[in-house]
Amino acid sequence: MLFRSLRNFYTALDYYIPDRYDEGYGISTKGIDFAHANGFTLVIALDCGIKAIEKIAYAKEKGIDFIICDHHMPDDELPPAVAVLDPKRNDASYPYPHLSGCGVGFKFMQGFAVDNGLDVNSTLYPLLDLVAVSIASDIVPITEENRIMAYYGLKQLNNNPSLGLQGIIDLCGLRDKEITISDIVFKIGPRINASGRMMCGKEAVDLLTSRDWHTAKQKSAHINQYNENRKELDKKITEEANMVLDNIQGFENHKSIVVYNEKWHKGVIGIVASRLTELYYRPAVVLTLSNGLATGSARSVQGFDVYKAIESCRDIIENFGGHTFAAGLSLKVENIPEFMQRFESFVNENILPVQLTPQIDIDATIDFKDITPKFFRVLKQLSPFGPGNPKPIFCTKRVYDYGTSRLVGREQEHIKLELVDSNSENIMNGIAFGMSEHNEYIKGFNPFDICYTIEENNYNGNTSIQLLIKDIKPTEE
Repeated sequence: MLFRSLRNFYTALDYYIPDRYDEGYGISTKGIDFAHANGFTLVIALDCGIKAIEKIAYAKEKGIDFIICDHHMPDDELPPAVAVLDPKRNDASYPYPHLSGCGVGFKFMQGFAVDNGLDVNSTLYPLLDLVAVSIASDIVPITEENRIMAYYGLKQLNNNPSLGLQGIIDLCGLRDKEITISDIVFKIGPRINASGRMMCGKEAVDLLTSRDWHTAKQKSAHINQYNENRKELDKKITEEANMVLDNIQGFENHKSIVVYNEKWHKGVIGIVASRLTELYYRPAVVLTLSNGLATGSARSVQGFDVYKAIESCRDIIENFGGHTFAAGLSLKVENIPEFMQRFESFVNENILPVQLTPQIDIDATIDFKDITPKFFRVLKQLSPFGPGNPKPIFCTKRVYDYGTSRLVGREQEHIKLELVDSNSENIMNGIAFGMSEHNEYIKGFNPFDICYTIEENNYNGNTSIQLLIKDIKPTEE
């Protein structure tokens, strides 16, 4: 986003993506040396740098200025950069603290446009598709300013996306379909991320800054293949991590997860941490060996601050950074046992029992007769949905199989439902992913309660309302 903004005004411009295996995350000495060797005197750091005190001091010695645009938690001391933009700064007066890293960069460019008397509509608004992708992919709250930028970014993404994003949209099978935040989270975002996870993120930047369709199509195909490789790898490592946990004595009593294997692929350990968190509903840290240090990613459950849990161990950690639900860290291999013990102790003392159990918060109990086209149109006005503004979840009690529900999926693991309730004659279609264990009960025409979100289903050019089932429970008499 920033490169595409600035290339309209500067010719002496380049971008640098640190290699996560050779340099780690964020600002690196190698990156500063590259800037110095090539005569660059200003570096703008996006989504990193808020703790890079020594690196920025090193850059100053080389005659290089830094502007930091970050959204991670700062320490008390800030780096000696010429400007530090971070809405989470202790002294920040900015009214909204939850911008994505790209969102901070966008506000930086907005200031640049205003300062130079540029037309914001023509220079900045076309870039909001990238900002919307960042807001969805970074799992930041879709509230207040993020909600506004996501709303207009989705409009741009649906009506006139950049060539690079159009390439990915085509690969995802989303051409001529309305793209939502969920499509970004589950289809577009993972493909962009896969480049940096499997190889180097530079190819993703080449794609998203491409000016011709041939390059965009070619880069999209590469990135799609990286994503396929990434999926196979994270599945394999998740299975290996599960085997490690199966062999931990008394694991069922643990409130946290910390696993280490020096051979695991550094690019996917964040995804594996997310998988373990979803599976066991506990804060998880997954570590591997990189450049002589145990390097890891942490993910959390709803409402628990994993950043603070890691911060409590900072005296035995080399580096760490992040925010409430996701963080990264590195430590000496010999400190892993102590880290495991102290991390578990902090989580055990601070996590609430309710945070260790997945919960579904139901917004309203309704009947099928309430689900009308007008009702659905009103619901859509509440979008875009995401963290801080979740899709409304409804409950309908005493529903029955209409007689035509059936198992679907490669392994018959899902149920395609056709349902009626006790208070209306409406037949509602629904899909229950991974809930085949309920099929026998449902096919016995027994009453059951469901909670669900209401979705728009587009199939073969036909649009209909469908229930996305979140949970099924036999009706209590």
